[in-house]
Amino acid sequence: MPQVTLNFPHRSFISCRTCIGRPRRHQFAALTSPPPIRPLLLARVSREQSKHRQEGAEGKDKPQDPFEELETYHDNAIDKFFINYFASKMSKQLGDAPYEPGYDGFVELSKQIMSGRNSKQQQQAVLGVLEALMPPNAPATFRRLFPFKQWTAELNAAITQKFFAWLVGPLKVQETEVDYKGQKQTWKSGVQIKKCRYLEQSGCKGMCINMCKIPTQTFFTDTFGLPLTMKPNFEDLSCEMVFGETPPPIHLDEVYNEPCFTKNCVLANRDPTLPCPKVDTNRRQTLKEAGMS
Repeated sequence: MPQVTLNFPHRSFISCRTCIGRPRRHQFAALTSPPPIRPLLLARVSREQSKHRQEGAEGKDKPQDPFEELETYHDNAIDKFFINYFASKMSKQLGDAPYEPGYDGFVELSKQIMSGRNSKQQQQAVLGVLEALMPPNAPATFRRLFPFKQWTAELNAAITQKFFAWLVGPLKVQETEVDYKGQKQTWKSGVQIKKCRYLEQSGCKGMCINMCKIPTQTFFTDTFGLPLTMKPNFEDLSCEMVFGETPPPIHLDEVYNEPCFTKNCVLANRDPTLPCPKVDTNRRQTLKEAGMS
């Protein structure tokens, strides 16, 4: 019977006496220990975690599409009343144009007002709607009863929060800095709109600026004598209203050179770095009059 000799862990030899002639020794390679598994697994896990952290950081830096998740609204009877009342006044501006009741119909009327009108005509049409909502002699009465002071600015901020959620969505009053008679003061006259319903549904910066921002600023500042500046944020569709702050001329406003919403606007098949053409349809003339051409 063959005799086998195994010597571990160094070298292994097999002595075979049945072989012809001298016994032969067959030499095998030395056995080595397997590589440690735990350090390799830890290194791999560490690389994966680093990769996920990097991807997460890149995701945070990348602005989120504000239209990716649309808000859902459940208008109550009072909301529907104001929406349809406002829409009826807009319909008058269009010669009693027919419209569908509800917020969708209200936005469609806004688009009709934009159609065929330049920027200033759009603003004037909305001003006509706002004035039609007021009783006779309302501006003079408002100026007498509510002169521009801290308490009137704060009162109008509170009224806006209470009665205009149907138009722009959830909003809240907050403190803001106001330059009053040459002094910086902190007033509770700011209104923060979380995500503007009108801007989200229209999907157009031109509509935001000419059908809401500028006419509303003009209505309060010039008609009622209470300065108001609206500051839309087109990255998240929020907006800050500051009662008591005088708005700048449109060509000096930071929204003036805003590009289109490239995924929403039908006019956005152009260089996204160029200003939205609907913000000011007479841009060249505006800049010329301001001495900036």
